[in-house]
Amino acid sequence: MTDRYASDSAVPGNTPEHPAADTTPGTPHPVPMHAEHPALHRRRGFLQAAGAGLAASLAGGTALAAGATDGGMIAAAAANRVTLSPIENTQTEAPAPTPDPNAPRDTRIGFAIVGLGRLSLDQILPAIRQCKYAKVSALVSGDPDKARRVALQYGVKPDSLYSYERYDELAQNPDVQVIYIVLPNAMHADFTVRGARAGKHILCEKPMATSVADCERMIEACRRADRKLMIAYRSQYEPVDRAVVKMVREKKLGDLCEFIAGNSQNTGDPTQWRLNLKLAGGGAMPDIGTYCLNASRFLSGEEPNEVLATVTQDRSDPRFREVESAVHFILRFPSGLTATCMSSYASHESRFYRLQGSKGWVEANPAFAYEGLHLRHGVRMDDRNVTIEPTFPALNQFAREIDHMALCVARNQTPHTPGEEGLQDQKITEAIYQSARTGRAVKLSPPPGPTRGPDPDEEHF
Repeated sequence: MTDRYASDSAVPGNTPEHPAADTTPGTPHPVPMHAEHPALHRRRGFLQAAGAGLAASLAGGTALAAGATDGGMIAAAAANRVTLSPIENTQTEAPAPTPDPNAPRDTRIGFAIVGLGRLSLDQILPAIRQCKYAKVSALVSGDPDKARRVALQYGVKPDSLYSYERYDELAQNPDVQVIYIVLPNAMHADFTVRGARAGKHILCEKPMATSVADCERMIEACRRADRKLMIAYRSQYEPVDRAVVKMVREKKLGDLCEFIAGNSQNTGDPTQWRLNLKLAGGGAMPDIGTYCLNASRFLSGEEPNEVLATVTQDRSDPRFREVESAVHFILRFPSGLTATCMSSYASHESRFYRLQGSKGWVEANPAFAYEGLHLRHGVRMDDRNVTIEPTFPALNQFAREIDHMALCVARNQTPHTPGEEGLQDQKITEAIYQSARTGRAVKLSPPPGPTRGPDPDEEHF
């Protein structure tokens, strides 16, 4: 994302905010790194792609860290629990909640972070410090000095720092089970395929890729290697959105009628990679429009069968010579639900959604942000229309999704947001662009099978 929220695959450029970009010339080489991957030289300032967490494989290949199984990690955490006698009147008061302790570090799943850009430095690496079942074991960067300094912050061993050219050597690192890919969109597919060949499970930022063909290639590579593939749809692990999913499933809203969503920001720096068509695959749509698209699907539990869309692109603006500044699309669902969504790179920051049903409505404003989400629920109660504003604990979305991936590896379980979820969004995204080009609605085929795995395990978050 630009600045803070422009894209979950954000990679900072050579800006005053990020002077230590991966492309810093004349950087000393205190750690064993070689030349960068040639593909990373194409555009000045986007070499801040960062590494993804790697951990030892479950089947074949490298050995899993001692105790790093479902029972092992959770039992090790439970063994560290310190209990105190209650101070409440247990006959009348509910016990105060006590969080599960973290699993010991030597039983956690090891992640390699690929790309030390804005998202990795500002969100992902700090979040891993809050994880119960995951740890950072390796870093991949084009800037060895930056990697060395970050490694000192997070306790990563010097021999677990890699350049992009040495990325494939992660196969020989037994401390890495999962690779977390945080690179420009067009690079997701190649690094996923190579990571799977290295015997590592893959957590990849959204959007999954820039084409349906690349998404399918990623899924097939992980299938052949018997590795898990998860797409980092952090909103699907966030407590507010989980609460809305529960409302829908329990019919608290009745029959769903309309979904309305917007995700916008006024982006800057026309040289950033998100405004480069080849690297990003589009403008506002794949970066922030994907949030609206994915929310319409996972909150409703339905798949759309038609889309009508328009895009806006002012080529006189240097930011939008290659990509659209805004996208508007309407999705129709078999049940009669419609979703009206918009995303823009040229309007003031605004992130919201509202889901309306026959018995009530629910809205999040702000929505899609990293923190501070606020939920309101309208319903009839005691013969009155009332608005309820529930509160939720401030939990780190990145820590929750990373811990979910760690538990899936330990349990040999399909992630809640596997590659099929990213593939379905990419198919609809391509239909959105087709509709915008032709000015006509485009029919959508249902996915051939489920796009989501089991729900996240709330008990152990």
